[in-house]
Amino acid sequence: MGDNKKSKVIAMYLPQYHEIPENNEFWGEGFTDWVSVKKAEPLYEGHIQPKEPLNDNYYDLANIEVLRWQAKIAKDAGIYGFCFYHYWFENDKPLLDKPVYNLLNDKSIELPFCFAWDNTSWVRSWSKFSGNAWAPKYDKKEVDDQGREFLLKLDYGGEKEWAAHFNYLLPFFKDPRYIKSNGKPVFLFFSTNGIEKLKQIEDCWRKLAVKNGFPGIYLISKRDPIIRKKLMDTEFVYQPILSGWQRTQVIKKYIKKYLKIDIKDKQPMVYDYDKVWKAVLRNAKQSSRKNILLGGFVNYDDTPRRGKNGRIIKNGSPKKFQYYFRKLMEISSASGKEFLFITAWNEWGEGAYLEPDKENKYAYLNAVKKVLLEGKSENDR
Repeated sequence: MGDNKKSKVIAMYLPQYHEIPENNEFWGEGFTDWVSVKKAEPLYEGHIQPKEPLNDNYYDLANIEVLRWQAKIAKDAGIYGFCFYHYWFENDKPLLDKPVYNLLNDKSIELPFCFAWDNTSWVRSWSKFSGNAWAPKYDKKEVDDQGREFLLKLDYGGEKEWAAHFNYLLPFFKDPRYIKSNGKPVFLFFSTNGIEKLKQIEDCWRKLAVKNGFPGIYLISKRDPIIRKKLMDTEFVYQPILSGWQRTQVIKKYIKKYLKIDIKDKQPMVYDYDKVWKAVLRNAKQSSRKNILLGGFVNYDDTPRRGKNGRIIKNGSPKKFQYYFRKLMEISSASGKEFLFITAWNEWGEGAYLEPDKENKYAYLNAVKKVLLEGKSENDR
């Protein structure tokens, strides 16, 4: 890719907005991430919660018209495609795949897409709502009142299970809209859990890809500040976590494990938007010559899911986002990186979304459009 060709922007996409039996069993009838979003509360003066979608569009992703609308406004802003979070657990169990099947079965929707396997277990741990938790991958300690630590357990299994997983993905890989790099389907791993087993899965899937007529498969792992072993074809930088606080989490884990001191956040951790984005850009410049795909973020506030144990990036605005996103795009494109990932299209429970809301309307999408489709601006800020 030449220096003048822009990286293709892929927005991370959360499918947790349609009812499934597991959600009903774990957290109550009708649970989706909208439940946490609607029940969010401001935790200090000036803290804007709950976040509200424009026109009260608390959509149901079982409705194909929602995906049609999302594809249109994303395309209008110049976004290349969506990266759907993919959930696959033991016993060959996929979850939250209604939206991608809707997409697969409706060829009229013009939307390039790929998958990011959130290869972790679901455990009950951190929600501020009793019985309503959708746990992050790094917190697996607490149990619910029935003593069940794991709601859904990740088990990579063996070659039989790896082949079954690949065959589940194969119809999507064969779709002409599925995002490919040099003809190879793009697939992300969101965790480096079980790295030795992941290498075996990697070898298995490469053989299966060739067997099924592809020149290979383009495998991407999320950049891990701990893991230094060569894994997959490349890495991608997931922001704002890496530049914002992941290294801090590593330090806290060390303190708890080796010094036996338990650090608990009793109030939200608050970060400054400009400082985090400047760290993102420093990270991007350091990675520009490496085989690493870059990432940026829209905003962040996960207190709808974590309450007082959440993290907030404050002082963001569409104008600031446009300025920093342009800088990131320039770094990514100038270094010839094919893809650039953005957090996120619709992570409402983490305050990371491009979709229109009541506060900013279409301002964040318009900022993306100005960077991607309307050329260079002399004064973004």
